Amino acid sequence: MGLFGKLFEKKICDICGGEIGLLGNRKLEDGNMCKDCAKLLSPFFDDRRNSTVAQIKEQLAYREANKAAVDAFRVTRTYGEDYTKLLVDETADKFMVTSADDLRAANPDVIAFADITGCELEIDDNYEELTHEDKDGNEVSYKPPRYRFDYDFYLKLRVRNPYFDEIRFQLNDEAVSTERQLRPGYTLNSYLNDKRVYDPENTSDYRRFKEMGEEIRTLLLQLGGTEETSATPEAAAPVAPAVIECPYCGAAAKPGASGCCECCGAPLSG
Repeated sequence: MGLFGKLFEKKICDICGGEIGLLGNRKLEDGNMCKDCAKLLSPFFDDRRNSTVAQIKEQLAYREANKAAVDAFRVTRTYGEDYTKLLVDETADKFMVTSADDLRAANPDVIAFADITGCELEIDDNYEELTHEDKDGNEVSYKPPRYRFDYDFYLKLRVRNPYFDEIRFQLNDEAVSTERQLRPGYTLNSYLNDKRVYDPENTSDYRRFKEMGEEIRTLLLQLGGTEETSATPEAAAPVAPAVIECPYCGAAAKPGASGCCECCGAPLSG
């Protein structure tokens, strides 16, 4: 069978048993899945191609059971803009992250606070030099140069779940943007590193989303019982003293507190 024959060959979904339409196949490790079944998977799941038919069926059973948790969910706090929101049910110690208006139809994963293992606020920044047309119609730089700076704010949640371990969602719908003209004598790097002339926190929207992210992070870590100090680097473990051969008694020994052989008491250093 040629290439086009394989392309138009009928395939059956190994999940629901239905026929898969043209361009509707979603490959699994050991089978095929239709796009309708794929829509039922968790939006935070990203390992479909390496999943077996059995594993996908297990996840869909979990997703079906999740519907009861969605029905029982009572929103007590909401964070985020018009798109993706974090919804909190403090009475049930659970939360969900979704952009859907119809929760029953979207079936967002309901996660217990106790399954939170970490939370970080991430701020992505990008910049672009602004130009203008000269009298000949050429795009040229301003003098001094001008730049637009864009910032996006994300929360990255680490969770215990059999199908995903991370949820990353954006707090702002549109990038927080500012335009700045460099002061004479400044390069872009020196300008960005000098808080006296440029500090993004002087922008009200930047402060708003940063404070929102920090508030959510603190709340989730507290509700999840996760220590705030978890992001602090751990102290280096003490290094065990090396075992060496004593030049006096030949024993394999570790230097004691005095630097002497524990077997014969002879000094082990020069």
